[in-house]
Amino acid sequence: MLDNNQLLRFTTAGSVDDGKSTLIGRLLYDSKSIFEDQLEAIENTSKKKGHEGVDLALFTDGLRDEREQGITIDVAYRYFTTPKRKFIIADTPGHIQYTRNMVTGASTANVATILIDARHGVIEQTKRHAFIASLLQIPHIIVCVNKMDLVDFSEDVFNKIVSEFEEVSSKMLVKDVRFIPMSALLGDNVVNKSENMPWYQGAPMLHTLETMHISSDINKVDARFPVQTVIRPQREGFIDYRGYAGRVASGILRKGDDVTVMPSGFTSKISSINLHDKELEEAYAPMSVSITLEDDIDISRGDMIVRSNNKPEPSQDIEVMLCWLNNSAAKPRAKYTIKHTSNDQKAMIKEVVYKYDINTLERNSDDTDLSMNDIAKVKIRTTKPLMIDAYRENRTTGSIILVDDATNETVAAGMIV
Repeated sequence: MLDNNQLLRFTTAGSVDDGKSTLIGRLLYDSKSIFEDQLEAIENTSKKKGHEGVDLALFTDGLRDEREQGITIDVAYRYFTTPKRKFIIADTPGHIQYTRNMVTGASTANVATILIDARHGVIEQTKRHAFIASLLQIPHIIVCVNKMDLVDFSEDVFNKIVSEFEEVSSKMLVKDVRFIPMSALLGDNVVNKSENMPWYQGAPMLHTLETMHISSDINKVDARFPVQTVIRPQREGFIDYRGYAGRVASGILRKGDDVTVMPSGFTSKISSINLHDKELEEAYAPMSVSITLEDDIDISRGDMIVRSNNKPEPSQDIEVMLCWLNNSAAKPRAKYTIKHTSNDQKAMIKEVVYKYDINTLERNSDDTDLSMNDIAKVKIRTTKPLMIDAYRENRTTGSIILVDDATNETVAAGMIV
């Protein structure tokens, strides 16, 4: 049974003019997720521009004007809901100079939708978007072969693009890839099934998004609870209460579980799990709860409560796939603050092992300068051990960000290898 309140985040990627804005507009318009005043304003603008119908691209391009004024970052978020699910769309730019924005928008996504213009097929940009989606371990990819109306809804054209893309994705770590032929402009296979392509037996895009199974994407095996703060109310009824509050990063924690506090290694049992004023028998990702232990242990922000028979690897030397986000290049052996779950430590980039050429997807170990939008494998040394997992097993405990101490800017985001 689907959870009606389950939230699905998906990101859209594609070249400029592949129809991303029109697709999102069509999704919102046909699923009746647009307010009447918005619709009226866009109908008026469409008339002024001389369009016969509604210019669907305007539903997201309204945000583009704000971006040009520097109000929002280059990822535009849209929220909509249907009776079956809630959705957050991250509309990311297609240009190569916005690689970092695609990484930002895609980092929390369950699904990546990659648009391909049916007339052009798989191009360099498509490969790049697929590579970033696989690097960020996005569990599901929907390949939207758009503008099918411009190739006479040809099944052969669609099949050719499917085999081209499968050849690219076979070299990457992508588990679930689906293909949908569509025309966002005419509404074929976006919300409603297309009458122009009877040869396509699959579901339209919205139905695919509504029914996609995403609850197994969360790691339910490795129990990880990074402590964010210690709660000591010191009021009547709670005089001796000492709770550790945070968000379950992965796995399931139950009352009575044997747990170990990292990095100290002290062990105890969970005596209670609280959510507001309710006591729970168990907590699982991504719930935010407060946990009490049977023993008095010195625990503070940045520590991690884990099951005693399943511990992460404490490590000061970490290999990371890093995406450089900052305008200024990385300085050799400079000190940064590394943020990992609720733990902040000082760190230094020891070595750039190789850089990815994002167009050819080749590794280059001669060029080791990190500048904006570069993706590279690096070795980082931290002042104190971090409790890490590999990113492919755990997206929460496997990710880090680097902050420049001098400017307080986030300069890089990384996936632990």
